[in-house]
Amino acid sequence: MISLRGRHLLRLVFGCGGGWRRRRAAESAASSSAAAMGGGGGDSAVSAGCNGKAGPGGGTGDAYGEDRATEDQLITPWTVSVASGYNLLRDPHHNKGSAFNEKERDAHYLRGLLPPAILSQELQEKRLMHTLRQYEVPLQRYMALMDLQERNEKLFYKLLIDHVEELLPVVYTPTVGEACQKYGSIYRRPQGLFISLKDKGKILEILKNWPERNIQVIVVTDGERILGLGDLGCQGMGIPVGKLSLYTALGGLRPSACLPITIDVGTNNEELLKDEFYIGLRHKRATGQEYAELLDEFMYAVKQNYGEKVLVQFEDFGNHNAFELLAKYRHTHLAFNDDIQGTASVVLAGLISALRAIGGKLAEQKFLFLGAGEAGTGIAELIALEMSKQTKAPVVETRKKIWLVDSKGLIVRSRLESLQHFKKPWAHEHEPVKTLLDAVKAIKPTVLIGSSGMGKTFTKEVVEAMASLNEKPIILALSNPTSQSECTAEEAYTWTQGKAIFASGSPFDPVNYNGKTYVPGQANNAYIFPGFGLGLIISGAIRVDDDMLLAASEALAAQATPENFKKGLIYPPFSNIRKISARIAASVAAKAYELGLASHLPRPDDLVKYAESCMYSPVYRNYR
Repeated sequence: MISLRGRHLLRLVFGCGGGWRRRRAAESAASSSAAAMGGGGGDSAVSAGCNGKAGPGGGTGDAYGEDRATEDQLITPWTVSVASGYNLLRDPHHNKGSAFNEKERDAHYLRGLLPPAILSQELQEKRLMHTLRQYEVPLQRYMALMDLQERNEKLFYKLLIDHVEELLPVVYTPTVGEACQKYGSIYRRPQGLFISLKDKGKILEILKNWPERNIQVIVVTDGERILGLGDLGCQGMGIPVGKLSLYTALGGLRPSACLPITIDVGTNNEELLKDEFYIGLRHKRATGQEYAELLDEFMYAVKQNYGEKVLVQFEDFGNHNAFELLAKYRHTHLAFNDDIQGTASVVLAGLISALRAIGGKLAEQKFLFLGAGEAGTGIAELIALEMSKQTKAPVVETRKKIWLVDSKGLIVRSRLESLQHFKKPWAHEHEPVKTLLDAVKAIKPTVLIGSSGMGKTFTKEVVEAMASLNEKPIILALSNPTSQSECTAEEAYTWTQGKAIFASGSPFDPVNYNGKTYVPGQANNAYIFPGFGLGLIISGAIRVDDDMLLAASEALAAQATPENFKKGLIYPPFSNIRKISARIAASVAAKAYELGLASHLPRPDDLVKYAESCMYSPVYRNYR
């Protein structure tokens, strides 16, 4: 609750003409007023726990008391003052559309601005799903959902949570890929921050232009390697927007605590440079020192503006930059690369789960990868770390069970001098092998993993060779979007005569083969990163450690059941994703406390319940 003095100050400040600096001053006064009356937001509130006292990790400040109130308590719909009338209907954070009741319509000057019928949130949800299902083109569904997010935030997230399996492919892969390709044509209003080379020296000032101050998670891309679609430049913004929608829907982070950012250093995509509707810088990508200086300014501006514990998630950077950025900033920032670390964690979980289903130990397997970029080498390294943990053998030894194929063939010792630095640990003694099929025949892998970004590369001959070598071959076709998948689910099951344990990066429909229905799993990073991020935030972690990734993998794998295995699934169903995320968050937080990297003390007794209590709820609230 904000005092009369706080309300008066808000009106005084905004009666003078507005501006973000005035808004921040007013919000600061309001926060101080709330804190004086028992609200408060910082780390001291966190130590008392989330239930009734603070938002997730206390990092969002919750100046208006919304997340401390129970769902049956009344709250005040504050924006810069009490929102009312037409402005309230234009405010996505508080707008409820036709769900405003009679009392609220009178109190907030809404009478006549809405149709007379009062609809419950559930009925609004039903109506919207009916409308969405009428669209035949996935991009139309995507645009309709983005419009909803911009006018009614709570209804958007309620819809996404309740229909996650149906809507996940719309707000994220594969549809988000098409949205990024056409982002210049469908762009309507800001959904995040754009930082370009022209802004060098002004990045801290730009961060202060964002209306929310208490940011907990930033997802940032430079658009160079969007899914398997390549360089989309500034139009890669669809990726951070989509990822952060999932952070809220699946991981329970408050929307106001999430900030999407695109760093525009140009593009090497000739089609975009010639496109009159392209919204980014029209020149070739900056590289070298110019690029490094801009990223360095950005990373330190983020820490200066948002503090030590803001999570920076790198997304869809080119291989050469992705590894360097993670290596450079993982020891100075709370930094995480979802393509390297998140993908690795979800794939490792699938492998642990698959071996529970068919029997065998991780260290007994032999792995062959098609693709030696950030995803492939990231997965390989985490598998090696888990094998080392299980067997107590050095990582240098466990790596010898993992082989990678790149565009020039099998990575072997004789190629060492010409290899990029991140491929060198995977150069083992073997004669040169040019093709994937020959590599399968030579290495005799039990697990085949595709992270190449090249569709149809797991040919019939390759898959049949895997089936001839293994009673239950594990085949993971991870490249996104669907068009870039190394093979389809139907191909995997048909060519192995139903023997394959299969999962993919993008979704595939169930497959009927010889009278049996196989349900392909989806090795989607959305299983990991929302819960992983929540675990970092509720523990107040200051760094990301590889052991946290292993903990997340083990927590996810543990939630796949024998009933799932009977259907061919190696991951639990997405319909339970919030419970899955809470358990992953608890495991990650527990590891942070164990490693001494957590700053929110004392440690809660029950981390699963604590994680659940910190999750954002999209249920409508009643207004005074």
